Amino acid sequence: MIDIQEFKPGSGTGVLRSYDGGLVLSGRFAGFPAGRVKAVDYGIFIFCTAGKAQFDYDGQAIQLFPGDLFLFFAHAVMENFMCSPDFECREVWFSRGEMWDMNMYSKNSLADLVALKQYPKVALDDADAVKLGTYFQLLSQNLRDSERSDNREIVHSLFSTFLLEALAMLRRGLGEAEPDAGGSRLRGKVLADKFVKLVEQSDGRVRRVEAFAAMLNVTPKYLSRILMKTMHRKPSVIVALFTLKAIENRLRYTDLTMQQIADDLHFSSASSFGKFVKEHTGMTPLEFRQKYQQNK
Repeated sequence: MIDIQEFKPGSGTGVLRSYDGGLVLSGRFAGFPAGRVKAVDYGIFIFCTAGKAQFDYDGQAIQLFPGDLFLFFAHAVMENFMCSPDFECREVWFSRGEMWDMNMYSKNSLADLVALKQYPKVALDDADAVKLGTYFQLLSQNLRDSERSDNREIVHSLFSTFLLEALAMLRRGLGEAEPDAGGSRLRGKVLADKFVKLVEQSDGRVRRVEAFAAMLNVTPKYLSRILMKTMHRKPSVIVALFTLKAIENRLRYTDLTMQQIADDLHFSSASSFGKFVKEHTGMTPLEFRQKYQQNK
């Protein structure tokens, strides 16, 4: 079994970072490391500006040409990367925290977002390419201007708009690549959306898949089958995702103690709460809170 290398944003000339590292821009990126790589803590928008590249992405063969927009999901695996000598692209790296801050999973169907992993590329027309290029330049200018007191808010607002625009462009490509398979697929998507809404509304306090299945009047087995078909994720994975969102919000934006957060989210103990956070973030709850306090 070949080891998977964790791939992180670069540094140096042409690389710009937000104050907390949650957003990273690279203006002239020229390729990925050899071997199998994944970006653990970030998703990446990649916009090809010159040359061409090809690689395997979670088992799919992907080719990039000038004008192509590609979304590299966190934890997806890329391998066998090859590119022409003149290959260049712009990259926008964004952390999970950036997604949460803009509440993207309530503004967009999570089923649609996950479906993009199957069809993560779109060929942009000239107007969309110019639009994304403009956002990239505006983000770059404001990331360089770090001394302005309102800089963080401007960057946050610009990235929110960029993200919505980029996802809309990718969805148009998704609509062309994935024709509607009929009423069965539609019913599955409706159930998936209802499930996601219930999980979000629980705010991390309900974590048993059986409880959500009962709310939807289906069996856990049926719910799991539908979620795997429409979102390619087990219900437990989605529940954990939103539980982590609830935890992050409390650690970052409240002064609640670890015991108080554990009680609020109905963990059996502070120890089980800490274990959950460590498993999903690589940090203890206190380390996670201190990281964001230091970046304020």
